[in-house]
Amino acid sequence: MELIKITNQVTEVSKQAGDFIRQERKTFDPDKIEYKGLNDLVSYVDKTAEKIIVEGLRKILPEAGFITEEKTTTTLGERYNWIIDPLDGTTNFIHGLPAFSVSIALKEYDELVLGVVYEINQDECFYAWKDAPAYLNNSEIKVSNNKKVADSLLATGFPYYDFGKQAAYIELFADLMKNCHGLRRIGSAAVDLAYTACGRFEAFYEYNLNAWDVAAGIVIVKQAGGQVVNFKGGEEVLETRELLATNGKITDELLQTIQKYFK
Repeated sequence: MELIKITNQVTEVSKQAGDFIRQERKTFDPDKIEYKGLNDLVSYVDKTAEKIIVEGLRKILPEAGFITEEKTTTTLGERYNWIIDPLDGTTNFIHGLPAFSVSIALKEYDELVLGVVYEINQDECFYAWKDAPAYLNNSEIKVSNNKKVADSLLATGFPYYDFGKQAAYIELFADLMKNCHGLRRIGSAAVDLAYTACGRFEAFYEYNLNAWDVAAGIVIVKQAGGQVVNFKGGEEVLETRELLATNGKITDELLQTIQKYFK
C-alpha cells in the first residue's frame, strides 16, 4: 500500500468536505441544531460532510471500513478502517467561532498509519503517514524544542457532559496555569494536536475523548517527533480515553503534575 499516495488523496477529500463546511457557515441557521446528548451538538452540516468524506474514501480504499462520529455508515473492515470526525469543533462552528476541522485517520489492524487534519478557517492541512515526516501544506513540520513546562504554551479541553472528574481537572488546570506560559482551550482536539505537532503548543492534554477526535492528530504528532501517552504514561490512549501529547521533552514533567490529581 502506497501510504504517500493515499495520504495525498485523503487531503483532497478533507478539503472537499472543508469547502462544503466553509460555504455552509456563511448561511447556517442555528435553528437546525440537533442534540445527541447534554451539550453534544450536531447539525446537517456534520452529517453531510461525513457522507462526502465516506464517499471519497470508498474510492481510495474500497475494502476499508469506517468508524465515524455521526454513524452515517457503520461497516467495519477486516484489515483497514477509516476513523472520521467530519467537523471537529461543532460548537465553535455553530457559534461562528473560527476554529474547527476535518479529521481523518486510517487504521491498519490495530495500528494508526496515516492522519489528516484540515483546519478549515486558516486553510491549513496537516498530514502524516507511517515512517515519514509530518507536513503542513507541503512543508515539513516538527514539534517544538522547549524542554521545560515553565517555557511552554499548553492546550487542553473541558468536559461538556461527563463531569465526574471535574474537581481534579480544575485543580490540575490551576496548578499548570501558575507554571507555564499559558493554557489555551480552542475547542477542537484535532486542531490542538496539529498545533502541538507544528510547535505552536508544547503539549495538549484532555480526557474523555473519542477515537475520531484524536486518531489523525496522534499520527501527526508522532511523525513530527512528539510523544502521545495516557495519564499513566502508557501508550494506549484510544481505549483509556486519556491523552497527553507533547513535544517529547516535557512529558515526564507534565505526567508528574497530572498524576498528582489523576491517580
